[in-house]
Amino acid sequence: GPGVCAGMATANSMHIACEALGMTLPDSAPVLADSPKMKARARVSGERIVAMIEADMKPRDIMTAGAFKNAVACVQAVSGSINCVKHLQATAYEAGLDLDVYGMFNEIGAKVPVLSAVRPNGKHTIAEFEDAGGASALLKQLEPLLDTGCMTVNGKTQKENLTGVKVRNEEVIRPLSRPFSPKQAIIILRGNLAPESSIVRLGVRTDDSRDRFTGTAIIYENNQDAMAGLERGEVKPGHVLILRGQGLKGGPAMAGGASLVVFAIYSANLQNDIAFVTDGQLSGLCNKGITIAEVAPESAVGGPLCLVENGDRISIDIDNHLLHLEVPEQELAARLARLGEQVPPAATGYLGIYQRDVQSMSTGAVLVKNKVC
Repeated sequence: GPGVCAGMATANSMHIACEALGMTLPDSAPVLADSPKMKARARVSGERIVAMIEADMKPRDIMTAGAFKNAVACVQAVSGSINCVKHLQATAYEAGLDLDVYGMFNEIGAKVPVLSAVRPNGKHTIAEFEDAGGASALLKQLEPLLDTGCMTVNGKTQKENLTGVKVRNEEVIRPLSRPFSPKQAIIILRGNLAPESSIVRLGVRTDDSRDRFTGTAIIYENNQDAMAGLERGEVKPGHVLILRGQGLKGGPAMAGGASLVVFAIYSANLQNDIAFVTDGQLSGLCNKGITIAEVAPESAVGGPLCLVENGDRISIDIDNHLLHLEVPEQELAARLARLGEQVPPAATGYLGIYQRDVQSMSTGAVLVKNKVC
């Protein structure tokens, strides 16, 4: 049917991010499918695109560093999909900007509370979010933290666009002084298990129950085995379930198989008793427990995830942005020597081209032939 996932999943999160970037007309995100507003916004957007061409106004004139900071702030404020991180990083690269968007999510996220709790983060619906004023209302609440001098597609700055904007329901889109949670919703973790990056989405945090976890590894090489292991009761409280071989080159591409394991964890009611770590991609609806995805470098190219063995202790410290494998460096070096060079399973056709040229997730998984971003 028409429309997208009816929650704060990837499509709605990115629609909000696009308005924060200045790349949609104000008061366009989100929009109810097949509504008169949707059709009207499509019409005026088409007209504006023609006018922008005539004025020689290009996306790179709008998508500046400040615009990306605004987008990151909005994604954090709604606890949006973690897929926004790589999409914004890749877009910044294509825009010719030397930006560490992953770093921005920690730097800016430390200052941005959660102002809206749309499902799966809370009880509100995306329709209620739109009725409360949508992305424009969210930007208005965030205005003191934004770069409001950024130009947008209508030829006005964010500051001009926000003049006169009213938040129609401050229980759905709250002010900075009364957030749903003062804590950072999306966190980039690094450490000896994720030297480049990994990502966790914690949504609305009201206590410290999901700030730290230490447990022992139980490893699966594919999602089918992991789900079967959950069904057999192999995964116990205190485990860190490792799912590897799911990354960009190991897949190849990211088919979302890791999400099936997350939903199986929910079904087993283990989300608060274990942690989950994978180099795969997750659905924008995953936000329960400590679920860490997109570990980079991935295991298929020799990332440290390939060195983990059953029973290894893994520690996760959210506040300090750490994902750590508690194994001595000498032992890890010995394991790497035993494993030898890791070569992803060979793919053919377009997937083979993708597998050869795709860069690490920490770059936004851009395609750059024979070049490291």
